[in-house]
Amino acid sequence: MGNLALFGFEALWSPYYLAILGILAALYFSAVRHRNKWFKYSEEVSWQQKASFYGGLALLYILKGSPLDLLGHILFSVHMTQMALVYLVVTPLLIIGIPGWIWNVILLRSPVRQIFMFLTQPILALILFNGIFSLYHTPLVFDIVKTNPVYHAAATSLIFLTSICMWWPVFRKRGNSDEMSSLMKIGYIFANGVLLTPACALIIFAKDPLYAAYSDPASWMNAMALCVPGNMLSGLNLSGPEVFTSMPLTEDQQLGGILMKIIQEAVYGTILGYIFFKWVRIEREKDNRELQAILSEKEHRI
Repeated sequence: MGNLALFGFEALWSPYYLAILGILAALYFSAVRHRNKWFKYSEEVSWQQKASFYGGLALLYILKGSPLDLLGHILFSVHMTQMALVYLVVTPLLIIGIPGWIWNVILLRSPVRQIFMFLTQPILALILFNGIFSLYHTPLVFDIVKTNPVYHAAATSLIFLTSICMWWPVFRKRGNSDEMSSLMKIGYIFANGVLLTPACALIIFAKDPLYAAYSDPASWMNAMALCVPGNMLSGLNLSGPEVFTSMPLTEDQQLGGILMKIIQEAVYGTILGYIFFKWVRIEREKDNRELQAILSEKEHRI
């Protein structure tokens, strides 16, 4: 791997991105600390929720603000790892970490509430996230988005918003009592895994490089401009990603699809396990309560 330091500090560590995440962390800290003063209805936030939120922000910076982001423009496999972790790990961490009384202020007030309730319908949310994610990784769309800063910001923001909608039915209620059962959540996660498979298969089994943003020198330089200042990039004499890596483009591409699928299966498997064991625990507690009620009734009769 070539020396990434030649791109400069700003490209490597994204100080402006770090500042934005720092502001979000400070706002969260203030909201939690002064909840009784700022919010009419609020509850204590557990340390697990705080750890989830701050952990999500930290992981987001590592993925999108550290040298890993720059590396994602050089290696497609790193890009796919970023995509998987941002939308399948960071999003759930933030959803869990932000308490319900903050979400109520952000999302569950008219007219945003009606739009959000519509977009978080399980079937629609499944189709939106997996459909847009898959469309993004078609070669035509990918090469256009990856080489235009406006399109790139819009596309990644849209995928992030649809990932919130997709994960919401798993971790949050859509209303006072509109929550999927544990069995429905298990089916929902399985459906997610199935719908994302075609996009991964397209990438894994392609025999030639699919994306000009990694294979064509001119397109690659345009893609690099998304994270490297123009004046810095113009002073470098680079012919393509092969300057920094010896991995063949096709192998890197296939590795990206494989990593995406592995991370997806690991995340979904972990969440399935959590849902299943929580379901078993709830059912066991329910059975114990019913048994205690029956025994208590028999004692009263005696």
